[in-house]
Amino acid sequence: MKTIITGDRPTGRLHLGHYFGSVQNRVKMQYDYDTYILIADVQALTDNFENPQKVRENVHELALDYLAAGIDPTHSHIYIQSCIPEVAELTVYFSNLVTVSRLYRNPTTKHEVGQKTELFGSDGESITYGFLGYPVSQAADITALDGDYVPVGEDQVPHIEQTREIVRKFNTIYGETFKEPEAVLSETPRIKGLDGNDKMGKSLGNAIYLADTEEEVSKKVMSAVTDPSKIKKDDPANPDICMVYYYHKLLNNPNLDTICKECKAGSRGCVACKKELIKVMMEFLKPIQERRKYYEEHPEEVERILQEGTASARERTKEVMKRVRKNMKLDYFE
Repeated sequence: MKTIITGDRPTGRLHLGHYFGSVQNRVKMQYDYDTYILIADVQALTDNFENPQKVRENVHELALDYLAAGIDPTHSHIYIQSCIPEVAELTVYFSNLVTVSRLYRNPTTKHEVGQKTELFGSDGESITYGFLGYPVSQAADITALDGDYVPVGEDQVPHIEQTREIVRKFNTIYGETFKEPEAVLSETPRIKGLDGNDKMGKSLGNAIYLADTEEEVSKKVMSAVTDPSKIKKDDPANPDICMVYYYHKLLNNPNLDTICKECKAGSRGCVACKKELIKVMMEFLKPIQERRKYYEEHPEEVERILQEGTASARERTKEVMKRVRKNMKLDYFE
């Protein structure tokens, strides 16, 4: 079987954007590929190095969300990045193959550096070595497990291309060692936030989390952006610019055609439409939350799944690194 490497940084719980943008696809693919799902706690420290307890707690939360969303531990290996020292070793070797100027040219890194300098100043003092070297670390994650495919969103494609560059350079210098991984783009475009923002994000406060209670979902949905031209209940509106209708479509509401017609005709009020969305959303989240509740009540099972997944990843990286050290003439005692 071909190998898939994918994962997330443990910076908080997963939301619908994560689910439809990547996790749903992983659930489908796990039965056809040897699937490794990374909890990237080391990379999470690039933004949270002063708050390691937050990262540690979110490792468990992320594992719960994965299992709740349908990741099957009998078909997927969920593993913790910091428990794979071979990845850290390979990151060091790769760091010699990438110039600082190349890292700054990475479009995704360039955008994130711009965001940081806006927040903390334009002198670059806030940019750490770890933050700038994120794509190098990611390249090590992928290649240390001999990954074939990496399911990503469009914003991560530059990182995968940088991985391929590193692989080509390494193979040229040290001989054929790694395969070039391929990016697999999600079939679902980036999910918008409740406020109409093009991205649903933790820091933007516009997300529905997989673990949200009905009370939390209700509060968020009732504040969702609708057509601003609809002032009164009976005013006709354009559902195509309404975030409530957007989520009805996302969740495949069987009543979608009726909602569209009634909205355009002015016979459907926004409050009623939002209440229907809350009902549909909670029906969608119910099986996810039931699985989450099971694993919350069985923490020893979650720990076992993480230990087994990490052990599997570790064994694989050990074999890859034997090949790496041999080709780099660093196999002194092997």
